Order: sequence, then C-alpha cells, then structure tokens
Amino acid sequence: MDATVNEPSFRESVDIMFNRATARMDMSPGLCEKIRVCNSTYTVRFGVRLRGEIHTFTGYRSVHSEHMEPVKGGIRYALEVNQDEVEALAALMTYKCALAEVPYGGAKGGLRIDPRQYTEHELELITRRFAYELAKRDLINPAQNVPAPDMGTGEREMAWMADQYARMNTTDINSRACVTGKPLNAGGIAGRVEATGRGVQYALHEFFRHPEDVRRANLSGTLDGKSVIVQGLGNVGFHAAQFLSVEDGCRITAVIERDGAVTNPDGLDILALHEWMRETGGVKNFPGATYVEDGKSVLEHHCDILIPAALEAVINRGNADRIRAPLIIEAANGPVTAGADEILRSKGVVIIPDMYANAGGVTVSYFEWVKNLSHIRFGRMQRRAEERRHRLIVDELERLSADRGLGWEISPGFKEAYLRGADELELVRSGLDDTMRTGYQAMAHIWRTRDDIDDLRTAAYVVAVDRVAQSYRNKGL
Repeated sequence: MDATVNEPSFRESVDIMFNRATARMDMSPGLCEKIRVCNSTYTVRFGVRLRGEIHTFTGYRSVHSEHMEPVKGGIRYALEVNQDEVEALAALMTYKCALAEVPYGGAKGGLRIDPRQYTEHELELITRRFAYELAKRDLINPAQNVPAPDMGTGEREMAWMADQYARMNTTDINSRACVTGKPLNAGGIAGRVEATGRGVQYALHEFFRHPEDVRRANLSGTLDGKSVIVQGLGNVGFHAAQFLSVEDGCRITAVIERDGAVTNPDGLDILALHEWMRETGGVKNFPGATYVEDGKSVLEHHCDILIPAALEAVINRGNADRIRAPLIIEAANGPVTAGADEILRSKGVVIIPDMYANAGGVTVSYFEWVKNLSHIRFGRMQRRAEERRHRLIVDELERLSADRGLGWEISPGFKEAYLRGADELELVRSGLDDTMRTGYQAMAHIWRTRDDIDDLRTAAYVVAVDRVAQSYRNKGL
C-alpha cells in the first residue's frame, strides 16, 4: 500500500490530534482557534558568496505561541524544510513546553540546505548570515526568541549563532543566552548533548514504574531484557539506545538507518555500531549483525519497544497495521501520523507521545538558558558545602562506632559516593529526571481517570492545551 494515499500531512496530523483533545475539553471555540494557529512565520532568503558564486538560501522562523516569552525551538538544516513543517514543529514545541512546565512559548526554525554538501567554513558563512537575518528582527534574542539545535545542527552551529548575535549586540551581557545547545566552553551546560536521549530513557523508567500502565501495553516486569528496535542512530537515537542497553539491560535487536538496517537478536553493540557509522557512513557490513537492505521493513519486526528517533511520518497508514511492537516511544517529532495513530490505537498499541518523550532537549535547554542568565555554573556555590555537611555525618558515625565498640564499617564505595557533592551534570540529570516524572504523571492521570480518553497522546494534549489556555486567560483573553 502506498503510504502517501489519504495520508494527512505532518501539520494536518498535529491539528487532528489537537482537535481530538480539545473536543474533550470545556473551552470556547475562539480560544481553541487562538491556541491552534501559529502567530507568525518569517521567511528569509539571503545570499552568500561561495566558490566564486552567490548562492541563495531559504530559511524560516515560526512563532506558534507567545503565551510565555521567550519562545523556544530548534533550528534544523535539511532539504525537506518547508513552512508547514516548521509551523507544525513550532506548535509541538508550545505543547511540549507546557507539558514539561518549561516557561517558554513554542517556536521552530529551519534552513533548506543539505549541510553535508558544504565545508565547515562554508557552513559557518551560511549560518552566520542566517543568524544575522534572524537577529536583526529579534528572532534570535535571549528575552524573546531562543533557538537550539535540531536535525542537521549541533553545538558548532549554535556557537556560531551566539557569536554572531554577540557581535551585533556588544553591550548585551546576556548575549550567551540567545541560543542553547552551545559547547561547554561557549556557555553550554553539561548534559545537553545527551539530553533528549536521556529524556527518552527517563520516560521509559517512569512508564515502567507503573505496573498498571505496563499491563496496558501487554508487557510485564522491568526494562531489563526488553527487546528494542531503534530507527535513526543520530544524536537522540544513539544516546537512548546506549543508555538503555548499558544501564538498563535492554537488547537493541535492530537499528534502522538511511542505507538499511542491521539486526541481532542477542543485541547490538551500540557504541561499536556508532563508530562504524562514523567511519563508513552507514550500517552496511557491520560485523556481528545481519544486514537488511530494506530498512523500513524492520520497523515491522517483533520487539517489545519501538523507538522511532529520526524523521516524521515513518509510521503511517501504509505500514501501521504491520507494526508488531506493543509499545512505541516517539523520540522523534511526529514519527507516527494521525492516520497511523488511529490504526495503532485500535490494535491496543501504547504510544508514549513525542511532546512528552523527547522533551529532554528543551528541558536541559531551559537549564542552560537559566545558567547563562545567572552567569554561574550549577553547583559552584553549594557543592563543597554539601561535601562538608556529609563529611560531618560520616565522621560522627565512625566516631560513635569506635567509641562504643560497635565495629561498624562504612563501605569505601558508599563513603566516596556519599561524600561527593553534586556537580553540574548530576544536577542537570536530576532536574531532567524530575521533569520527566512529573510530566508523565500529569498525562497518565488523565489517561487512567477519563473514560473518554484512551491514549497518552490525547491525555498529553489535554494537559498541555489546558495550561496554555490558563496562561491566555490570565492575560485577559
């Protein structure tokens, strides 16, 4: 079956899911429409002289909601970038921030470009010019609009954008807060690169803490030993797969990439596979695994957990009825279309939705923004004070043991771990874990208690849209 037949677009899928939720809410049609539509989209076309010629590029920055400011959202570099996609992603950012209780409105940006076709110097020229075009219209600004990395961009591009903004605003002491996802030495924060993948792991941790929810997915027990298929081994997919396999005992039985897929029922070595891809550009011929040329077909293989972690619409009406995973967690934005979502729900598949599952990135971006505005590294003030207080307790316990002849001994491993004060990375992970726990509990409460809501996605929209609506009401709308 052709996946494109009668398939809603990404933007239409977001609207369908929004409408499905708001139909179950007590909200006026006017407020529903205000929340649904994008406030503004800016299209820029600019020229850069490369290789002796002027090349014209097209970029977008969409602001979906300014119920809270600044607005937040990544910038992606891909040839498929278009206005509808950017506006749909901006809407998801609004709902994602509301669900995660991150005080931002939603935005998104994109540049229609294949970054692999340009040298690093050329990409810097293009990125700086794009940043200039956005910044001069306050579409990059620490108080109004704060971009972050997305597909095709990373720390390097964010550092260029931050530097370009600083050159244009030489007296702004908060200039580093104009973008997030920067390298550590340029105002970044520990744990940002891993954040979205780590958030996927924490989301699964929270799901498996609730046996009644696990049973609804026809699963049991813990993550240990669960079989997992990952589609897309980019930044998000790699970190999620690595953490789940190394720390939680999952078996990553298949990885799907551009050039096909590799499978191993006993589990793939994710670190080795990632290095193989870096060296060869793909997964083909990876030692110790079976290569499948038709990578998309592997989405239909049996597994306990399916993690789509790349592009939109990889699960659609064309393949949804053949998906055999009982639990899907959307590490990418919009990997399941509205049509596929309907088919999967009818089969009893539990979907942990994108607006929650991949909120780790924007959560840690929020921490980075706060760090930049406060001009101090997390943990710098309190870490040694914590160590001294812990030392007092350990010393007192050891003294009492010696004085009373109890013979207690504190194990060296526990003592070392207890005495060590939390550094920035530990604090970031703690904050992210707390965010993922509370976000899940908010939507799961709706899922469990509302007879008219039988899926986590609708529950997540209800929670998020209600919070946005409350903000607008407080503004007098």
